[in-house]
Amino acid sequence: MTTTEQAPAPATGPDELPPRGRRPLAAAAGLLSAGVALGVGELVAGLIGPQASPVVAVGDTVITLTPEPVKAFAIATFGEDDKTALVVGTLVLIAGYALVLGVLALRRRPVGVAGIALFGVVGAAAAVTGPAGGPLDALPALVGALAGIAALLALLAPLSVPTGAAPARPVDAAHDGGRAPLERLRDALGAGDRKGAGLDRRRFFLAGGAAVGTAVVAGGAGRLLLRRFDVGGARADLVLPRPASPAAALPAGADLAGTVDGLTPLFTSTRDFYRVDTAITVPQIRPADYRLTLTGMFDSPRSYTLDELLGRDDVIERDVTLTCVSNEVGGQLAGTARWLGVPLGAVLRENGIQPGSDQLVCRSSDGMTIGAPTRSALEVEDAMIAFGMNGEPLPVQHGFPVRMLIPGLYGYVSACKWMVGIEASTYAASAAYWTQRDWAAQAPIKVASRIDTPAPLRAFPAGRRPIAGVAWAQTRGISAVEVRVDDGEWLPAQLSPQVDADLWRQWVLPYDFAPGPHQLTVRATGADGELQTEQRATPFPDGASGLHSIRVSVT
Repeated sequence: MTTTEQAPAPATGPDELPPRGRRPLAAAAGLLSAGVALGVGELVAGLIGPQASPVVAVGDTVITLTPEPVKAFAIATFGEDDKTALVVGTLVLIAGYALVLGVLALRRRPVGVAGIALFGVVGAAAAVTGPAGGPLDALPALVGALAGIAALLALLAPLSVPTGAAPARPVDAAHDGGRAPLERLRDALGAGDRKGAGLDRRRFFLAGGAAVGTAVVAGGAGRLLLRRFDVGGARADLVLPRPASPAAALPAGADLAGTVDGLTPLFTSTRDFYRVDTAITVPQIRPADYRLTLTGMFDSPRSYTLDELLGRDDVIERDVTLTCVSNEVGGQLAGTARWLGVPLGAVLRENGIQPGSDQLVCRSSDGMTIGAPTRSALEVEDAMIAFGMNGEPLPVQHGFPVRMLIPGLYGYVSACKWMVGIEASTYAASAAYWTQRDWAAQAPIKVASRIDTPAPLRAFPAGRRPIAGVAWAQTRGISAVEVRVDDGEWLPAQLSPQVDADLWRQWVLPYDFAPGPHQLTVRATGADGELQTEQRATPFPDGASGLHSIRVSVT
């Protein structure tokens, strides 16, 4: 009797796949490794501070280096979401970079390692050189880069397994031929995409799952750790003083918004108040740690704690409309709030500001500098160091615990948020952030008006309906608003009661619309007699000008 001997079954090995077929997986490996790098970077930033986040640091650097026309385009296009758009754009660029890097690293591991290392160095440099940066702020980017390199090598290894070989098994040092760790790393770096290489799908997807888990858990933990820097609780516990000089009482019928649908309210809610600044992450300053330091051309420079500012006996409350210089004709970057603070002029005088100072260089805790004219700070009655807004402590995103405002000037030369320093200086000696970028040093707000209702390009039935909106000329006030329909005469609009020259005025014109298309245009006149100019100008370098005009269709 004979027996038939059967050959043993071949060992199960990796799938043989041409290099082109492995490139999508290599791209995915690059993307996943970038996710690990960012997640681990966020985790380390959670131990140091929000300014150390690689994405934040790189984003802040991008804002600083971006040409002014591009910034203006971003604000005009995205409005208050410009910083969100920047972060998303930065992440998209990182993702594209990682995808390409993964494909390149499939053939040349050192290229992938160098690419991620470069990302870490750039992030570290951005964090350290930032306005609030320090040596420790480099750690998140560097540690994240090391984690990303390890993830990339682990993810690429299953894509370059020799065909015909059994799947890789864990080995210990005793059965590893005594190879040193550096030798094994050299093997990993030199594996590359070689002829006869195959794909170990199971191992790749296990490594990919581990990478996703690491990125999510590390990033989430970093976000949780960052919450300990939040000052929302301290803000809620802050008790504001009663003003020694309250805001003027509003006359009856001061707000027409209740009678005209679509009209902007006299006061802007804190939630809806516009925000335009360069801060990707909002500075978090604890009230107990706050100091406002006066330096430069003062006879007796000093520092104030928040309690010292709150405890002054000259606290004022004022209703003031603020306007951003980036506001286009007809734009929404203007708003009115009730502000609480101490007179800026009084603080400057009592510390002996010297006559030779013509500029206040105001510094934010995040390094931003705002150059305000000293003369306006001293002469504008309602200029203030503010710590309250609409009956509450300043919201964190609007400058908590202290900001500055000077009615009649665009925000970039008057509205320093998170203000920690005032240097009495001169325009010849110092250039603030925006003037370094060729914005005008002097920027009084121009006479402006806007149509709120009817909405542009909307169709509505013929008949009587209101044309309404707001107009402003802070420190001067508004004396008249006129509306023109098509090429007709300028028609006087009804104004809301005058409250204060620093507060915008609502206006309304009931009009009998005939069927057909119509062009509506508005213009305002300041209380000093200045007529709003028809000359069209962009916001750069000292504010937009021109008449707001919309087109409607009447059925």
